[in-house]
Formats: sequence, C-alpha cells, structure tokens
Amino acid sequence: MASKAVILVGGGTRGTRFRPLSLDVPKVLFPVAGRPILSHALSALSKVPTLKEVLLIGFFDDSVFKDFLADSAKEFPNFTIKYLREYRALGTAGGLYHFRDAILRGNPYRLFVIHADVCCSFPLNEMLEMFEEKEAKAVILGTRVDPEVASNFGCIVMDPHTKKVVHYVEKPQSHISNLINGGVYLFDRSIFDVIGAARSARAEQFRADPIDDEEAEILRLEQDILVRLAQADGFYVYETRGFWRQIKTAGSAVPANALYLQKLFQTDIYAPNLARASAFIVPPVYIDPTATVDPTAKLGPNVSVGPRAKIAAGARVKEAILLEDTEVKHDAFVLYSILARGVKVGAWARVEGSPITAVDHLAMTSKNGVRVQSVSILATDVAVGDEVRIQNCVVLPHKDIKVDVENEIIM
Repeated sequence: MASKAVILVGGGTRGTRFRPLSLDVPKVLFPVAGRPILSHALSALSKVPTLKEVLLIGFFDDSVFKDFLADSAKEFPNFTIKYLREYRALGTAGGLYHFRDAILRGNPYRLFVIHADVCCSFPLNEMLEMFEEKEAKAVILGTRVDPEVASNFGCIVMDPHTKKVVHYVEKPQSHISNLINGGVYLFDRSIFDVIGAARSARAEQFRADPIDDEEAEILRLEQDILVRLAQADGFYVYETRGFWRQIKTAGSAVPANALYLQKLFQTDIYAPNLARASAFIVPPVYIDPTATVDPTAKLGPNVSVGPRAKIAAGARVKEAILLEDTEVKHDAFVLYSILARGVKVGAWARVEGSPITAVDHLAMTSKNGVRVQSVSILATDVAVGDEVRIQNCVVLPHKDIKVDVENEIIM
C-alpha cells in the first residue's frame, strides 16, 4: 500500500534560536555531516519501499528550495519531492489541513509526518511494522531523556504492555514521564478528521471569545491534535533505542553533526569524503573534496569541513563544523565551534567552546554562575587575529576580533 511523507520545514519568520547561522541559510538547509539537515530525513525516507511522494510544507519563499529540490530529485529518484508554501504560518497541524487535498491525492494509505529539525536514526520501517501489527491509526516516535530535561518536550505516558499512548502533555509543568515526543509520526487518513474536529472546536472557542480571526486558524500538532489522539483508540508509541536530538539552537548543530558522522562511520567507513583514520585523522571526519587540509593538521573526532575550506599546517580541529571558504591558519585550535562561511582564524589563535554531548539537550553551560553559550559560533566573514583566544562566544557577521573574548555575544 502506497505511503506519502510530509516534512514540516517552518518558515522565514521562525528559526530565531538558530541565529546567527540562519541569517545566511534556513536552518533546514544548514549542512550537518556534510549534508543539509533536510537531506538526512530524505535519505531515511528513501529506504521506505512503499513511499512515492514527499511534500515539504512551510512558508519560506519558493526560491529558497529551488536548488535543493533539483539536487534532491537526482539523489532520490524513487520518489517525487514538492514544496507546498503556506500563505502564512498556519501551525504544524494547520498546514497539514490546508494542503489535505494535495496530501491525499493518489489515495495514500499512510502518511509520515516529520519535523525537519529532528536529528535521529529514523526507524521508519520499524514504525511501519508496529503500525501494521497494531492496526494503528497513529504511531509516534518516542525516546527517553533525563527526567531533569523531559519537561522541555512533549511527554508521553504509555501502557508498557500494549505500547498504547494513554496520556500526552506538551511541555508539562511537573514531571509525568521521561518518554518524550521524537517529532516523527505515522498516521492513517483519519488524522484529517481529528484535525478537522480540532479546527471546529477552536473556531467555536474564538466565536465565544473573539481575539484574532487569523489566530483561530492556527493549529498545532502537539498541543491541539496529539492530546485528542491520546483520548481515543489506535494511538501507539514506538520507542527508539537509536540516537535522537533536536536541532533547535545554533549550538545544537555540533552534537547533531557528531551523531550523523558516527552513524555514517559505523555503517560505511569507506563512504565518500569520509577521511580514513591515521595519525592525523581521528574518525569520524568529513572533508569536502574541494577543501585543502595540510597533512600535518590534526582533525577529529566529529569534524565536518566544507567546500573550499583551508586548514594549514599544525592546526587542530575537533568537534567542529567548518563551512565553505573558511580558513584556519597554521597552529590554530578550533574546538566545539562552528565557523560559518568565509571565517578566517589566525595563526596560533584559539576558538573554543565547552564540551557538549548528545544527551545534553540544552546548548548552554555555566561559567562563574552565569549561563553562557556552550558552542562558540562565528558568523559569516568573521576574522580572528593571530594569537587571539575566543571562548564560549557568539560573534555576528563581518567582525574583526583582535583581542581575547570570553562568554560574550559580539554584535
């Protein structure tokens, strides 16, 4: 039976937490492990045999995805990919309902819905198996996190024997479960009946207490729909044992980069552009074929080097993302950092953040009792002088840093 998929990509008025990186490129197209974030979800979907079409829904300008769609059509010829632009932000469920005719065209039996900012192992075929086995109406991907951070996500209470969802709360004020919503769903066609009922209920609410006609049309999948599904039969959770995290803030791209690189290294150590282990390469390390890396520079683990980047002799790069046209001069040090397009790091300079792991779901750390950015982020065309040290900083575009800075946002 044929399946379709929808990837929710958001829009230009969102992504503020991903700044300053999203000033140049939408978050969903930011390269992680050498590929746009969106491509990782598409790659997983390409392994679902029954999938025939993928729809991107958001409110970016059409031109944003033009090149990406052309490239993806060549990379994934087994399904078609289209972008559907909302006339304004309608919410994660509102966009689905608005484009329901396009989604249901061709009479698909099942519908994957994926948030574009999810980084995970995407156990889609396993979710399909549960869907069939349980004769489900909906399956949600669940994952376990530390109880201390669970309330930052949607929390799921499930029957441990049947795996049925018995309760769902989005960002609860008190602890109810450390099993959280992974942002990947599988629905049958009845999901549009549930969204339609929620839309009617919301319209009634706004008629009784009118505030904003446009606000009445906004429907959120997590707050407005999943709660309804949990009150009915047929809603199950597939609990993944694989990796998972959200890419919300700019700093969270670094652990996401590490997770995808580690997955690639474990499944295909001879993958194109994956550097071979040596005295100067600690895998996994991705190096674009157009980049130039001196043989005495030491890279890794968990490093991605973008197009036309230059890394000079004696440099050390670890747990970092270097985008196109970056330059790291001789004997410089880059650790837990992101260098955006055109960044130049001088000789003997240090650009460093603080350690952040896949289970650290908040990209912040504490320095002298103050919450600061864990990952150092240098935006487009930042230049760092020779022997300058930058630690736990965010630097906005086109800045020249000539003195040491620590725990600052440099405007």
